[in-house]
Amino acid sequence: MKPRRTTAHLRTIDRKKGPVYYAKIRHANGRQTQTAIGPKWAGRGRPPEGYFTQRTAQDALAEMVSASRRGSLEGSNISSGKTFGDACAEWLRYERDDKQIALSTYRSYVNVVGGIKPNGERHGRLIPEFGAETSLDSIDTDRIELFREQMLESGELSRRTIQLHLALLHGIFKRATRKKWIKSNPSSDVERVTFKSSGDFTVLTPAEVAAVSRAASSEQMSTMFTVAGFTGLRLGELRALRWADVNFTDRMIMVRRNHPNGGVERVPKSGKVRSVPMIDQAARALDALSRRPMFVETGDRVFPSATGGVLDDVPIRREFYAALKAAGLGHLRDKSVPIVFHDLRHTFGTLAAGLWPLFEVQGYMGHADIQTTMIYVHHVPKVEAAGELSRVVEASMGVEISAPSSTSSGFAPNPS
Repeated sequence: MKPRRTTAHLRTIDRKKGPVYYAKIRHANGRQTQTAIGPKWAGRGRPPEGYFTQRTAQDALAEMVSASRRGSLEGSNISSGKTFGDACAEWLRYERDDKQIALSTYRSYVNVVGGIKPNGERHGRLIPEFGAETSLDSIDTDRIELFREQMLESGELSRRTIQLHLALLHGIFKRATRKKWIKSNPSSDVERVTFKSSGDFTVLTPAEVAAVSRAASSEQMSTMFTVAGFTGLRLGELRALRWADVNFTDRMIMVRRNHPNGGVERVPKSGKVRSVPMIDQAARALDALSRRPMFVETGDRVFPSATGGVLDDVPIRREFYAALKAAGLGHLRDKSVPIVFHDLRHTFGTLAAGLWPLFEVQGYMGHADIQTTMIYVHHVPKVEAAGELSRVVEASMGVEISAPSSTSSGFAPNPS
């Protein structure tokens, strides 16, 4: 068969910031790629740095054709024969089997990757967007940038969700690069989508934690809610807790394991074992639970299933919401930021931040980054701080003011 020759042509695509020159090249290996050359200069005179005229864009195209003929241009090498579908399948296998991610996380990844159902219905986004049969090395940075722009312009997804899609794409191509299916990761240079977390969440007061615990349907659930609210253990850490981890003498709980729902038991999320203070309320509840007729040996789970195994998290959440309602706190589920089981951990974090230095709270919570712990600072009552600043302002202004009463909606200066 007579070998193909490299052919190419210049094209212009209108973008938000203006027209851009692209090089569309059919390489000798039969593959086609489209690569951005740079923004088009439509003004008069010498173009600014980084802009291209028709002539300079043609020169850049000629250089790319030469590189393709030498085999040094991206896409001109011999194809691995792997498809985007192959890359997705390998990455999902790697995350599930090699990295052993939680089952819930794996399922969320599968949902994002998606595909085409037998009836032709599309689900998910990545495979429907790029195509399972698309040659892996034909997907370049510009193609991913276009996908990014389309997601942003559609307004269907939050910025956080868009960034998740891009992060998964990066992981898929990174794995394909490791497997040597492609030379480089085309998503490496794609601009990230920034977003800011509001940092808002709902917490219970200590009295509300006690009320929810009393409303629980069983002693085990009651104790779990108490321990979660007053020690800050994550749900997976509660599910993995053994009696050997509960030290009544030294009044602390050792957090040695985490058992994500559907996943494999491992060290806590931070990767480190930690200890947390066991306050009297938690200790009394655990002491009472330790007197049950079974599952009280040192190696037994503190919160086991009916057969002593790991307890599924679905009934735990269901029990928590039912107890909230029974305790007269069901309205917390109807807030703009509805309460969830994880907010029991936030309850502890908020109480702790009002009492101990942040670096200690960070250690108790098992946060790898102090910035994560900082979210609790904004939920700590500012009564003392407000009082201190009030006195400074009062002294500066020479005006005497009174503190607001507990029933007042505001305050006013004392009459002189």
